[in-house]
Amino acid sequence: MKILIIGDIVGGPGRDAVAKVLPDILQSDTIDFVIANAENIAHGRGVTKETLKQMQDVGVDYFTSGDHLFWQKGSLDIIEGLPVIRPANYPKTVPGEGYKVFDLGDKGKILLINLMGRTFLNERLDDPFSMADMILEKYKDEKSLLTLVDFHAEATSEKYALGFYLDGRVTSVTGTHTHVPTCDNRVLPKGTLFVTDVGMSGNVDSVLGVKKELIIDMYTTALNQKFEWEDSGRKVFNSVLIDTEEKSIRRIDKYL
Repeated sequence: MKILIIGDIVGGPGRDAVAKVLPDILQSDTIDFVIANAENIAHGRGVTKETLKQMQDVGVDYFTSGDHLFWQKGSLDIIEGLPVIRPANYPKTVPGEGYKVFDLGDKGKILLINLMGRTFLNERLDDPFSMADMILEKYKDEKSLLTLVDFHAEATSEKYALGFYLDGRVTSVTGTHTHVPTCDNRVLPKGTLFVTDVGMSGNVDSVLGVKKELIIDMYTTALNQKFEWEDSGRKVFNSVLIDTEEKSIRRIDKYL
């Protein structure tokens, strides 16, 4: 099976990049399933029904998320009806699902798990390692189940640790959140496909999607700045393609 995983879609520029690049990829290659991280899809933070639908219309099948998922007003009330999962290690009282199974018929089944790191990010979350164990235990008797983990985390060390912890137990562990693509896509010793960070789809002449002038001012003045997302300039599309038959993971990056 071939599965395309798209990095954090950041605001309008990110949606534009996906809309321009994804249809060509789907036309040129046989992709069985497309996943994208959507925590920044609406105005740079959070999700809306409309922005998710826009990306579904160009070929994204389902979405993962992270710490900004509930940024938009009212999202807590509608999250369970949207095609997106939240990090599974949020407390149980938080609406939404942290994992989901997709039945693709003869092609097989996919278990998609979303986890979020705690180092430098959100120490109030439950332990992502034990949460992964709990979910995998639930599906231990499922045959021919491909298990994909989106680990939305800040620290490279935490991403590597979870990758090795789950090595041989899941199909892939792909990192998101930093918006910076890494070139360490590889097969771990026991067979799990891994990359520290998929990257982002958004404005490349920015600081992680934010207007660069604001971030420069923040560092040079030591004063907080109100974030504004960069809408003009060059765009980038970052993704990885997982091929479970070849047991490979390769980057697909496009600059627009």
